[in-house]
Amino acid sequence: MSALPLPALHASHGGSWLRDGAAGTRTISKGEAVMAAADTPLLILNAPLLATRLGYPDLSGLDLLELFAFVHPARFVVPTPKGIAHALGLSEPQSDADVPRLLQEAAGALIETCESPDWPEREGAWTTLESLTRLRWPWASLLGGRIARPQRAERWLFTRLPEWEEAAEQAQPRQVELDEPSVLQRLDQLTGAQAESRTGQRAYAVDSASAFSPRQASGQPRVLLAQAGTGIGKTLGYLAPASLWSNLSGGTVWVSTYTKALQRQLRRESRRAWPDRRDDGSQPVVVRKGRENYLCLLNLEDALQGGFSGRAAILAQLVARWAAYTRDGDMIGGDLPGWLGTLFRQRGIAALTDRRGECVYAGCPHYRKCFIERSARASANADLVIGNHALVMVNAARGRDHAARPTRIIFDEGHHVFDAADSTFAAALTGAETIELRRWVIGPEKASRGRRRGLAARLADLASYDEAGAKAITAARAAAEALPGDGWMQRLTEGAPSGPVEELLAAVRATVYARDESGGQEAGYGLETEAANLDGAFVEVAQEARVALAALRQPLIRLGGRLEALLEDPPDWLDGPGRARIEGARHSLSWRIDTLAAWEALLDRLGGPADPEFVDWLAVDRSEAREYDIGIHRHWLDPMKPFARVVLEPSHGVVMTSATLRDGEDWGKAIARSGAEHIGVAPRLSTHPSPFDYANQAEVLIVADIPRGDIPALAAAYTRLIEASGGGALGLFTAIRRLRAVHGRIADRLARTGLPLYAQHVDPIDTGTLVDIFRDDPGASLLGTDALRDGVDVPGHSLRLVVMEQVPWPRPTILHRARRLAGGGSAYDDSIIRARLAQAFGRLIRSREDRGHFVVLSSAFPSRLLSAFPNGTPVRRISLDEALQRIAGDVSEEAIKQDDRAQSRP
Repeated sequence: MSALPLPALHASHGGSWLRDGAAGTRTISKGEAVMAAADTPLLILNAPLLATRLGYPDLSGLDLLELFAFVHPARFVVPTPKGIAHALGLSEPQSDADVPRLLQEAAGALIETCESPDWPEREGAWTTLESLTRLRWPWASLLGGRIARPQRAERWLFTRLPEWEEAAEQAQPRQVELDEPSVLQRLDQLTGAQAESRTGQRAYAVDSASAFSPRQASGQPRVLLAQAGTGIGKTLGYLAPASLWSNLSGGTVWVSTYTKALQRQLRRESRRAWPDRRDDGSQPVVVRKGRENYLCLLNLEDALQGGFSGRAAILAQLVARWAAYTRDGDMIGGDLPGWLGTLFRQRGIAALTDRRGECVYAGCPHYRKCFIERSARASANADLVIGNHALVMVNAARGRDHAARPTRIIFDEGHHVFDAADSTFAAALTGAETIELRRWVIGPEKASRGRRRGLAARLADLASYDEAGAKAITAARAAAEALPGDGWMQRLTEGAPSGPVEELLAAVRATVYARDESGGQEAGYGLETEAANLDGAFVEVAQEARVALAALRQPLIRLGGRLEALLEDPPDWLDGPGRARIEGARHSLSWRIDTLAAWEALLDRLGGPADPEFVDWLAVDRSEAREYDIGIHRHWLDPMKPFARVVLEPSHGVVMTSATLRDGEDWGKAIARSGAEHIGVAPRLSTHPSPFDYANQAEVLIVADIPRGDIPALAAAYTRLIEASGGGALGLFTAIRRLRAVHGRIADRLARTGLPLYAQHVDPIDTGTLVDIFRDDPGASLLGTDALRDGVDVPGHSLRLVVMEQVPWPRPTILHRARRLAGGGSAYDDSIIRARLAQAFGRLIRSREDRGHFVVLSSAFPSRLLSAFPNGTPVRRISLDEALQRIAGDVSEEAIKQDDRAQSRP
């Protein structure tokens, strides 16, 4: 293998290094690095990140990650020098100065792969390279001549993809009772004969089996709330009875998660219970996500045929390469590299998914190969479906897909069910939502090369066949003119709204700013005010908007009726695909009719007495002082009421499980947040403490001498804590602004000591990839916000310190204030804080070998919150200097133990 003799550039917070061809590597300044990058194409790794490090946003070059995505589509790699080295079997760089040479070696290895007759991803590469050459992809000239032209013309991507097949509807599951010996025997099969027997896991599996017993009355599911501490082995614990029940009954079990990381873990663990494929080729385990997660083949075709231009067109070609090799077409958290979209510095990935609800179903030429449809059909006959909380609730609420309405559900990460229900059953009448509805009805206002079409274009055959249907489409199109159009936000800021709904949004904006009491201090955040005590002029504008929305809903209802009549008495020309397309149109219509009805109900209440079931408010959404949406919001005071009716009541058995389900020893909050009481069900309660020795594995340090709000002191504390631990730190912030301020002060200093620092909302890298990088480098540290508080699973030495910048107090929003009042005042706040602390602490100890410290930088940490931590965990209120001594001492002790273990290995 020979290195590619081209100049290579690497930069980190610690400096910049350039290697000229085959010459040696030298340290250069940022200015020299920018000049070199501007002068000639350089070998680089992760251009957006490098551009951020150099402060040169226009940086471009020969990015190794783009080449890797071309050569090895759908193959995982951590996008760091170390990750590239491991993926290609090269020596890991020992320092930043070694990275440019690695880039040359990696480029050489990837190009040699293209010349190898054993290259497994060869098919389609030559054709794609021809397209990339026309697009002037930087790597195209280096690959030209390296990839042999195939003897036969390569098949076009859309002809290579397999078609899904229809399957017979699954019979009702048999009613079976699981006995304890059978469940434990199944658990032993899954864990393996050599596995250590865990008493807690065995008891947990037996308790979980209770949810699979036949229910005794309609609308009365068997509900289990299971608190299972970290290390119990929850996944195999519930998969044992789930797989046994599915095998005996012939039914489908759904496991619902909140994070994509747990979905990936479940896919891996499920292989112990089920093979990847049955003998007939079908899948016993299927991962289901919302439509917006999957590649839309029609969007991809439009992008490849001119819908994308410039760098976005190159992205489309690389996604097409991936589409031919992907397992299931999942673009968000699946086998599409999370870093691929960020390389192109735009929302190209989102544009290739079905985010606007514009699917034409059987009217699409790629319908039979659609990843979304394939996943939905595979789940109908699967033994296990791995979904997420939002998908389970949305499918249950809309009721279109009976196969997606499970009767046995396990909600893992059950502490998030309340939040998912809160989002699912809310209503938001905003500018962004209304303009999307307008585009769905009318189509784009400007000429578009894409496939966006209005109702008239999508249902042209119905309009030509059915006069009543054609009239309904015309009436809907006319009524949709009352909705906001392009440029609505600018018109509002200029005081020139157009149409009744824009008039309403203008009134919302004016009211919010009139009632704002922040004095301009909250310039970086959104503003809100209660939808109460509104003046007569506002109420009048709201009623005019309500009339306009009703004028749109009525023709949509009539159109839905005509579609239903068409299906009941089909004409001769309506074939199977046409029928499926009409069914899809009915589904989309139903969704939007329900949305309009919710908006009308919301507006009808304004000016009248408050509905105690709901919390309504007006909001101006802003980011970095820039307004991006305006509207009226409605949330259930208790979203578990609709959840209980829509999800629980039709179910037969439900398990909600988490390591942080209850508040300390109190089950009250967990029971209330299960929704079971709303349908008269008393849930079974189950507790299984963690097997970890927290007294010896972890320590909570409450550092009391960092003044709140003092950014320099906070940054200095983070620097010293990370240095004391030698990296391996997860820093959790409650505000993005403070995160950025701290990162900007400490990143360079830490990098100079060999401790790389990454951060959400700073580095141009998606969260999942940031966690992959953090996990892969024991010397790295990661700063983040709520998404990292319980979405990170990093066992081992890579995570040995968690630092919270302050007590995670709830943000005092209007919705929170209403729930606080209904939930017991300060006690409600305390339960939320304890849950957040428990979730954050749960990141620290993930295995029996883990050791670490949990630090809270708080000058006043209330003692009543200490029950958030596991029993036996030492808690010390100390100064920063004392904390540094304890952390550094334990790190040194652990290093000695690791050396001893390494020397004792044969």
